Amino acid sequence: MRRHFAAILFFLIPAFSAAQQARENGAAELRWLDRTTGALQNIIVAQEAPVKQGPLEIHVHSCRSPLGEVSPDAFALVQITDWQRDETIFEGWMVASSPALNALEHPRYDVWVLRCKTL
Repeated sequence: MRRHFAAILFFLIPAFSAAQQARENGAAELRWLDRTTGALQNIIVAQEAPVKQGPLEIHVHSCRSPLGEVSPDAFALVQITDWQRDETIFEGWMVASSPALNALEHPRYDVWVLRCKTL
């Protein structure tokens, strides 16, 4: 029994130390798409400085990217509001490497995170 426990600990300890560290950045670069007109635009949204894009108001509360190695991944905590109807239509984490994982569900607009930026 002790051998099994020791073997499990031997394999788990590296997993705990391999947890990825992340740095907080000051802004996120997002891509905005109007599916009706085909308009595509990259926008940079600073943390806690909302940007209006069409009828959408986009707030970035946090944008984190992995420390150390150069990684294309970014994790952004985003809130998107339809300011004309005063309704929050998205609130959550968006992941650059998996845009469909937690996406904005809107009949006309798509918004996804590309990367974090330092301002």
